[in-house]
Amino acid sequence: MPDTSQPNDLLDAILPHVAFDGWSALAFAAAADDLGLSKVEAEARCPNGATDLAKAYHARGDAQMIAAMEAADLSGMRYSEKVAHAIWLRLASGDREVVRKGATLFALPQHASEGAALIWGTADAIWNVLGDTSDDVNWYTKRATLSAVYGAVVLYWLGDDSDGNVETQAFIARRIDNVMEIEKVKAKARENKLFTALTGPLAQMASGIRAPQAAADDLPGKWDDKD
Repeated sequence: MPDTSQPNDLLDAILPHVAFDGWSALAFAAAADDLGLSKVEAEARCPNGATDLAKAYHARGDAQMIAAMEAADLSGMRYSEKVAHAIWLRLASGDREVVRKGATLFALPQHASEGAALIWGTADAIWNVLGDTSDDVNWYTKRATLSAVYGAVVLYWLGDDSDGNVETQAFIARRIDNVMEIEKVKAKARENKLFTALTGPLAQMASGIRAPQAAADDLPGKWDDKD
């Protein structure tokens, strides 16, 4: 991970180069040169070079989204509208060409898992800023669902040339509506006695799943063995 003790200057320096050279070793070297850093000094701060800075750029976008959501007046919005607004604010925090180059980087097989983790982190940030308190299997399903939505939205946005990206905003609304419909179907299914009888054992297993705990944040979650 990048050295965050001197957080922003190297990231800021690489951004003008990313549009032309991507999140590459060439862009990283140019950024270091702009700051008068030697290769050794730059790599000491970012052992994985431009990839570390790409991850830092994504984290910066998450932080900006959180700040914008905390400052926004959401009182007149339905919950689905708040989710859609958070996604829109997250997109607005990024430069499209820089994000496009990041999507290219994290589509590479050697970086795919890192890219998936970043999208999961964005979904987690959105649910957290919305006050999500789930601590069971729903913690995972909410973030998995929103990760899929956010990933699709980013790809749509990258190809959207409508004025003010209104087509992207409509796409976000449609995807969130789809998710809300799925949740309604699930709620009705849970009320069906035949369905609950068939899925009872699975529900019992799922009831033991818990969200990650602060004491074990290096693990994906924990399992409570219920007799």
